[in-house]
Amino acid sequence: MFSLRAKKLRIWTIDLSLHFYGLISLFCFPYLHFCMKFQPMRRNLLTILFCFSIIYPDVVYRVPISGVIDLGLPPFIERALKEAEANNAKAVIFDINTFGGRVDAATQIKDAILSSKVPTIAFINRRAISAGALISLSCEKIYMTGGGLIGAATAVDMSGKKGSEKVISFMREEMASTAEKRGRSKEIARGMVDEELNFTHLIIDGDSVEVTDIEGRKEGKLISLTTDQALKYHIADGTAENMDALLDSLGYSNAVVTESSENWSEAVVRFLTNPVVASLLTTFGFLGILFELQSPGWGIPGFVGLTCLILSLSASYIAELATMSDMMFIFAGLALLLLEILVIPGFGVAGVGGIGLMLFCDPAFHFVLELQALLSLEPDLGLEIFVRSQFGALRVSSAQIGQASERRFRDQGD
Repeated sequence: MFSLRAKKLRIWTIDLSLHFYGLISLFCFPYLHFCMKFQPMRRNLLTILFCFSIIYPDVVYRVPISGVIDLGLPPFIERALKEAEANNAKAVIFDINTFGGRVDAATQIKDAILSSKVPTIAFINRRAISAGALISLSCEKIYMTGGGLIGAATAVDMSGKKGSEKVISFMREEMASTAEKRGRSKEIARGMVDEELNFTHLIIDGDSVEVTDIEGRKEGKLISLTTDQALKYHIADGTAENMDALLDSLGYSNAVVTESSENWSEAVVRFLTNPVVASLLTTFGFLGILFELQSPGWGIPGFVGLTCLILSLSASYIAELATMSDMMFIFAGLALLLLEILVIPGFGVAGVGGIGLMLFCDPAFHFVLELQALLSLEPDLGLEIFVRSQFGALRVSSAQIGQASERRFRDQGD
């Protein structure tokens, strides 16, 4: 009896084992067959991907931002971002070292960066002051060198005086909204613009942190952050001493770095729209025409003056400082001035009107009025020279053109 039960139990055990191994075979043999069949294909796929990584490596764009930030810079930045997007770049690194510049140029660059589909990194290579701070805050990540500095972005006029409350409010919230977009402290961004603000605590990652090491937290002090302070308060994301170290930190050590640089036309426009150069071109342009009016015929002073005015107008038009209506006003002013000199004796309404149209509709003069209205993020001595030269040319022209026209008609009468 016992042996019969043992036999039945052994038969059941063998039967269960057969079913178990049958199930294993049912599921495992197709998998093993799949692996054996497609293992070479898998190796080939990995080989193809490796070859593609060598033939088509990651591309990172480096865009330098240095010197004065003027209206010739935004077109270059926009072109670099579009080129990086078209070439499927992994990131665009802005190598920043600037003391600042124009408000409108900085906001144009900021808008272009915020609209970019390519990840953007600001590499503050020593300093990002004034307009440079706004551009840096607009990037997704900020890396700074040791001993770097960011901040001091208050709005001032050309004499260095603080702007009106309307202008300060605009710049304060422009900085704050940019910082908010990138998840950075709005209080610090506002404090870079308005020294009347003060605070004792900041919210960092949901925690309230007491601030004791930022001098700008006190009323009457602007905020400027060192590298360590920027890291502590999450304005900066890391440090790097050079471009290679930055690429290693970002995980792009094997990437191909494409250096973006200004083409010849952008470099020329930036040079011609520089405040000092623009003031000199306009001054020499009017002085050349004035000297030519005092001498018979057409000579070198007139040629130099006309060339300077054409360079000033063309550069302003390319940089979008001048519109077609501005150009029409300029030509109308020239026509009235020629009418006063060649047709109408003496110096009257036509001459005054022509000078008024040429000076006050001159895009270079609009350049100054615009800066005076919008204000610059830093004072510039060249702008003050330009304003004085414009009004000096106006005073000289109103006296000398009249004398020149009277002398010509007197010579023709003789």
